[in-house]
Amino acid sequence: MADSRQPLIVVEDDPFPRILQVVLDPTVTAERTEAFIDFFAHTADFPSWCEGVRAQVGTMYPATVVTAKSQEELRSKLPGAQALVTESLAVGAEELAVANELRLVQKYGTVLRAIDVVACRARGLPVATQRRRSNIACAEHSLALMLDIAKKLHITHGLLSTEQLQAAGYQPKMYDRRHTGNSNWARIPGIRMLYESTLGIVGFGEIGRELSSRATAMGMRVLYWQRTPVPAAEAGVFGAEYAPIEALLAQSDYVSVQLPGNASTRHILDRGRIAQMKPGTILVNSSRSDLIERQAVLDALASGHLGGFGLDTPYDEPGSADDPLLAFPNVTITPHTAAQPRTNALKDLEQMMVGMAGLLGHVAVR
Repeated sequence: MADSRQPLIVVEDDPFPRILQVVLDPTVTAERTEAFIDFFAHTADFPSWCEGVRAQVGTMYPATVVTAKSQEELRSKLPGAQALVTESLAVGAEELAVANELRLVQKYGTVLRAIDVVACRARGLPVATQRRRSNIACAEHSLALMLDIAKKLHITHGLLSTEQLQAAGYQPKMYDRRHTGNSNWARIPGIRMLYESTLGIVGFGEIGRELSSRATAMGMRVLYWQRTPVPAAEAGVFGAEYAPIEALLAQSDYVSVQLPGNASTRHILDRGRIAQMKPGTILVNSSRSDLIERQAVLDALASGHLGGFGLDTPYDEPGSADDPLLAFPNVTITPHTAAQPRTNALKDLEQMMVGMAGLLGHVAVR
């Protein structure tokens, strides 16, 4: 039988989990609802999507949905809550002790290191996960940045004629076809492969793992570093092995930074660590720009130490057409589009909310 009680749901106060409040809680502010309508306007009819989800979650709508920004705030709001949705906030003994009516812990993601799963199971409390399409998209985008720079796609796109190639500084000339093939008659030097190269991933969370599995499938050796290594068997599932950051930087042909942006990660790749990279390394970042020291990148590009730089989140948003990074031909910058399409989030959240409704008994069993 479906549970007809109006549930209390606590969600981490982060941009996408806040959408549960818009969908499920009729008392949400009009300002928040309008903000999300605008956020999705270029890709989806957000109000219609909300109605579609409400129709699928049974008596989980309407709900009271409250947000928590810190561990202290989370503990203050858990008493009486039926469900908790967390992205990075921890769930341990202190949280479980005050969660007297909690029936579900929902992770908005798949990495459970901040959740005491053993304690939850001992209490008969299910822990559900949601593999996020936006994380997969960011992993794809990181690979795209590597490929774009390695294959020089952004440089050679549309250069088809002898005149165009010469104007771009190349010396195109057809080969003697009586004896040879004609591949790269444009005579563009420095094109690289990902296969048989080494990728170093700085940060092995949700996106880092998605990137690792894809890079491994492309024949790359994958090293990872983060402050707290995961068990070797766990990393091995994604084809990665741990290396101290100094060894990772020295061995990697490509380096991708996949960390959240905060005070502890700002300039995690500073001038000193960029200097430790193998000469010619291609560095990409689809996370937050200030993970990497900007002036250090500019200097490493100018000296030739870096073989290329790919960035999805510009240092300034909106950016500038005269950004000094754009003066380098081996740089690709995209305008914060890695997690797209926006419908990734809608698919994730719909799947998650419908699953929650089922686990909590808010959908009648037929």
